[in-house]
Amino acid sequence: QRQMCIRDSLSFLIYVAVTGLSLPGAAVLTLGLGWLLGFSKGLIVVSFASTTGATLAFLFSRFLLRETVMGKFGDRLKTFNDALEREGPFYLFTLRLIPVVPFFVINLVMGLTPIRTTTYWWVSQLGMIPATAVYVYAGSTFPSLSAIAENGVGGILKPQLIVAFALLGLFPFIVKKGLALTRRKAKA
Repeated sequence: QRQMCIRDSLSFLIYVAVTGLSLPGAAVLTLGLGWLLGFSKGLIVVSFASTTGATLAFLFSRFLLRETVMGKFGDRLKTFNDALEREGPFYLFTLRLIPVVPFFVINLVMGLTPIRTTTYWWVSQLGMIPATAVYVYAGSTFPSLSAIAENGVGGILKPQLIVAFALLGLFPFIVKKGLALTRRKAKA
């Protein structure tokens, strides 16, 4: 029991460090933690660790880079910042749902904006859950090393794993269609 608690805490801290320092490998780490912790625990650990790390990167950007960037590009960023004050949470939510823009870029750029830290945290938490769930699920469906040793490489391709990887591939398209539908309904 104690070893599991230490493992889970260490997993959380490593994930926070990777995302907070904008190091590459968060997707692989998410798959690995899904495999190691299982779906439910992996989803909780990765979800809160990724948001905590993203918020740390956001704060680093805000307190270390904002003054310099605003001093050089403040006039050009005014329109962007004004738009963010009006629709910042929805804009951030959309960016979090569509994994086209790397998360570390979102963390750093949003730190330069006037969005409140609490708003940034909860919108990021909600916006990252769907993709996190898909990645953790994919990792949790990967067989254990002992199962691979018993069944060989052929034991890897289980229906759940195929579904998980299909979801990973289709997720951006599903989100894009969903957002387009939402925008059409909002305009109507």
